[in-house]
Amino acid sequence: MPRPPSPSIPEKEFVYGALKEGLRVDGRLPLEMRTPALAFGPELGWVECSLGKTRVLAQVDAKMVKPPPERPLEGIISIHSEISPMASSDYELGRPSDEEVTITRMLDKVLRRSDVVDKESLCVLAGQRVWHLRLTIHCLADAGNMLDCACLAGVVALKHFRRPEVEVVGEEVTVHHPSERAPVPLSMHHTPYCLTFAYFPDASTKPVLDPTHLEQRLSAGMLSIALNAQRELCVVQKAGGVPLAADEILRIVDVAVDKAKELDKLVEQRLKEDWAGRTVEVR
Repeated sequence: MPRPPSPSIPEKEFVYGALKEGLRVDGRLPLEMRTPALAFGPELGWVECSLGKTRVLAQVDAKMVKPPPERPLEGIISIHSEISPMASSDYELGRPSDEEVTITRMLDKVLRRSDVVDKESLCVLAGQRVWHLRLTIHCLADAGNMLDCACLAGVVALKHFRRPEVEVVGEEVTVHHPSERAPVPLSMHHTPYCLTFAYFPDASTKPVLDPTHLEQRLSAGMLSIALNAQRELCVVQKAGGVPLAADEILRIVDVAVDKAKELDKLVEQRLKEDWAGRTVEVR
């Protein structure tokens, strides 16, 4: 794919100079996030997440399938992410960029491999019927730090989703329509949040949290940390060649813990507000 144009020399000098003084182009502090905005759709499991001008849409749907013979008691979770040229002219259809591959792999680690959803709770009839959850992530606009936005959208979509109530009598499985019985929330082990820090070539420049598109381009390395509000570390991923001391990583993890707690409060509050205004009719 064609290489995106590099920032101009005056742009580089201006951004590097500002960062050395602890300032950012958009007026934030070095370790300050853009406040996430969450919008819920008419269906359960439909969430649009925005970090500034970065926008990601996440949607969860469920269907009943036969489980693979090696895991007869576990449901299936699959994650599909799509970054089209609509998000940015840097992306091309059918030719995944390095960033797209990184985002897809990180989403898989954070949302599927860290056991966010209790897979055994998705089993309906052992070896015959399990729920298959499909999480689809659409990247609508890229203004920097799409990974954190996509992870947040995915986690909130899973928390927002409700699967249909199921009744099992012997070998017979009955799936009740939401109008007959209230749908059931997913059983979740924990709620991880991804936080990305950008490091710059000059060691005296402090790292920044939630980098913009320009800061991401000018960075010499990125450190992504996925953890939950209970201080449990799920994933640490470092992309780029800036060497980091162990003390620096521990300091950044402490910062990430505080931010994860703030995000957890925000998400719970928004979900409560949406649920209060939503009516699930049972006739």
